[in-house]
Amino acid sequence: MSKILVVGAHGTVGSSLVKALQRRGRQVLRATSRPVASADDVHLNLVTGEGLTAALRGADAAFLLAPPGHADQHALLGGFIDTAQAAGLGKLVLMSAMGADADPTSPLRRTELQLEASGLAWNVIRPNWFMQNFNTFWLHGIREQGRILLPTGAARGSFIDARDIAEVAAELLVGDLQAGQAFDLTGPEALNHDEVAVLLSREAGRDIRYTEISPEQMLAGLLAAGLPPDYAAFLNLILGYFKLGHAERITDAVATITGQAPRRFADYARDFRDAWR
Repeated sequence: MSKILVVGAHGTVGSSLVKALQRRGRQVLRATSRPVASADDVHLNLVTGEGLTAALRGADAAFLLAPPGHADQHALLGGFIDTAQAAGLGKLVLMSAMGADADPTSPLRRTELQLEASGLAWNVIRPNWFMQNFNTFWLHGIREQGRILLPTGAARGSFIDARDIAEVAAELLVGDLQAGQAFDLTGPEALNHDEVAVLLSREAGRDIRYTEISPEQMLAGLLAAGLPPDYAAFLNLILGYFKLGHAERITDAVATITGQAPRRFADYARDFRDAWR
C-alpha cells in the first residue's frame, strides 16, 4: 500500500487531512517535530531539516505546508522540495495561500515556482483565510471581550473551512486528473466581520461584535502575544490586503475537485460553537 507523508499532521489542516486520507484507505505517515508517539509518526523538523531524508524515504506522496510563525516560508520549504526530488517522490501537494502568485518574489510564490520546475508531479492549493482562525488566532479577543479585533474595515472575505481544504488535498494526493495545476480555494460566500460576528453570536448565545482596530494596534497585539517581529509584520501586511478587498473573490474549486459544496460559515459556527461559549 502506498504511503502518504503529511507535514503538519497534528495541525488545523493536517489533522483533518490524515482523517480524510484514512477514510480513503490510505496509509499515512504523520510528520511531527515533537517526540514520535506512535508507529505512524515520523520525526521531521522543517526549521532544522532534521529527519527530512528519512521521512521521505518511506513515502510515495506528500503534503507540504509551512508551519506558522515563519515569514520566510521558502527557507523552510525549498529544502523539502529538493530532497523530495532527489528521493523520487511520486507526488507533492503544496499548500500555499490565495494571492501568493501575485508577487513572484514572495516566499510562497518562490516555493511554488521551484515545485513547478522540479520535475515532480505536483499540485498547489491556495486557500483563503481559514474559518478556524476564529476559534484559534482570534479567539482571545472573542472570549475575553466579546470582540473580533482586526484592522479589516468593512471588507469581505470568502473564508474557507480547513476541513474542506483537507478534502481537496486528499483528492489531489490520491488521484492524478488535476496534476500540474494550482487552485485557489474559497468558501461559498464572502462575509465581512460584522456578518461573521452575527453568526458567532447566534451559536455562542452571547453578544460578539466586530471592532476595527488600527494596523498599529494589531501589530502591537501580535508582538505582545509573542509572535516573532517578522511574522507579526507579515500578518499585518496580509490583513491590509484583506481590507483592500483582495480576499473577497469566490471560486468553485472545492466543489469541482471534491464533488461537494464547501461549508458555509454558519456550518462552521455551529460545529465549533463551544469555543465561544
